[in-house]
Amino acid sequence: MPRKKELSFEESLTKLEAIVKEMESGDSSLKDLMDNYTEGMKLGEACLKELAKAEAAMDVVVNTDNGKIVERELTIEGE
Repeated sequence: MPRKKELSFEESLTKLEAIVKEMESGDSSLKDLMDNYTEGMKLGEACLKELAKAEAAMDVVVNTDNGKIVERELTIEGE
């Protein structure tokens, strides 16, 4: 059985935005709302995981400082 293709961050976000728009329209049945809610939660979790991976990959930023390679920890304002 072929494995289900994982969506990219951008694909997941686009699909999540479409689900939210559909749910906000008020034209869905209760069953469709529940199905969309479940799928939206899964897509949101997938997006958060991808963002966490991206943040971890950027923990060390390499800069040139006076001709030398220097590694610095990335700091994000508000954290």
